[in-house]
Amino acid sequence: MHSPLPALALLFNAFVWGLSWWPFRQMQGAGLHPLWATALMYCAILVAMLALRPGVLAQLRAHPGLWLLALSSGLNNVAFNWAITIGDVVRVILLFYLMPAWAVLLAWRILGERPTAQALARLLMAFCGVLLVLWPAEGGVRRLFAALTVADMLALLGGFMFALTNVTVRRLHAVPGQARMFAMFGGCLLLALLVANLGRSVGLVTAFPPPDATWITVAALLSLLLMAGNWALQFGAARLAAGTTAVIMLSEVVFASGSSVLLGASRLTAGTLAGGALILLAATWSAWRPRARG
Repeated sequence: MHSPLPALALLFNAFVWGLSWWPFRQMQGAGLHPLWATALMYCAILVAMLALRPGVLAQLRAHPGLWLLALSSGLNNVAFNWAITIGDVVRVILLFYLMPAWAVLLAWRILGERPTAQALARLLMAFCGVLLVLWPAEGGVRRLFAALTVADMLALLGGFMFALTNVTVRRLHAVPGQARMFAMFGGCLLLALLVANLGRSVGLVTAFPPPDATWITVAALLSLLLMAGNWALQFGAARLAAGTTAVIMLSEVVFASGSSVLLGASRLTAGTLAGGALILLAATWSAWRPRARG
């Protein structure tokens, strides 16, 4: 009999990320912008990693390809955390989960994996779902682009960068896992700091606030949860088939959607439900197919 622990570990990771929108909004309400929060939390995580694995810096220097992983992971995290803080959570999560569709195109370009007819069908299904989610009530292509919000664009960017991160991880499969993880976390810290400072210079991001018990407590707790969630992901993904892992991780959509609707951070429309069904169906279909076949 197989142990349920790997599946439960993946569910825990999905639960943490699915509900992460709430603490980010609490911190923003206390004056801490999500970009500063991201930088602060990953700084704490990196310090803990260095204390436990001091040799990881030498591994980082030995593999220059990790800089691409740092860039893609950092932009993914920055875009996602910012989007779920300012946008409709269900809409953001669904647009983010266009990731499997982006992965088909990126694997074709970077890994030379030509997509099959089934992969192209999944791609078309996912993009049709996105159109339904984004399509304005008034209709029309002009109104479609006019109706796009900053959160929508951040969610799409985050999903694309998440796909690039996954493809890059596959390309760097021979690099030690702790070095890949440190590069990803380091990218989250550096990109959050860079974008926060750029945003502050043009008035999009508020300055780093003075210490406050609310955001300090929430940031500390979320950092611990993210570390635990990452450990759970590594534990579960290493013991289950890739397709099974991908399907279980889709539960993040359920956790995020359910919590945000219950707490009034999202509203469900017919277009969102129909488009979301297509996006999730495409993602699930992709998960059940071996990666090598596209």
